Amino acid sequence: MSAESDERGKGVAATASQPATGDVTASAEAGRDKAAPRGIAEAASAPAEEEPRLGSRAPEFIQRSRTLHLSWQVGVFVVGLAVVGAGAAMLVLPGPGWLVIFAGMAIWATEFVWAQIVLRWTKRKVTEAAQHALDPRVRRRNIILTTVGLILAGGLLAIYVWKFGIVMPWAID
Repeated sequence: MSAESDERGKGVAATASQPATGDVTASAEAGRDKAAPRGIAEAASAPAEEEPRLGSRAPEFIQRSRTLHLSWQVGVFVVGLAVVGAGAAMLVLPGPGWLVIFAGMAIWATEFVWAQIVLRWTKRKVTEAAQHALDPRVRRRNIILTTVGLILAGGLLAIYVWKFGIVMPWAID
């Protein structure tokens, strides 16, 4: 079963439970509570977020003509491929490789559903990683590991300088 049919099923269930009296807010909240149960603290602090619709974001006049829309999709794919390719090259060359790759994915996501799904998944994982990194226990562990690593690197550098000394490149015989 596809994700679209699951979402449609939730929408039908939510609208079927609405009363005919016109009280839209109470019935919408009841439908949301049935569709996605949350904790009390989370429900109070987090507003209901709607994700943007999936599909093409091309202008309406382009979507009306099949050949123009296909040309638009080919153009978006080629531009996105060029940006992703440049980002892949920047992984081994100087430059912000991952940032450019995600920018290429964002270009693809303006037109292709698969890219929109990948981009949503990536955003969700990055948000989870950022929240995990802000955990005090994780921050303390990272600070301790960084400090130990710097002490070890400094000790190895001191041993190297003690054993071989410092020779400037222009003073090499």
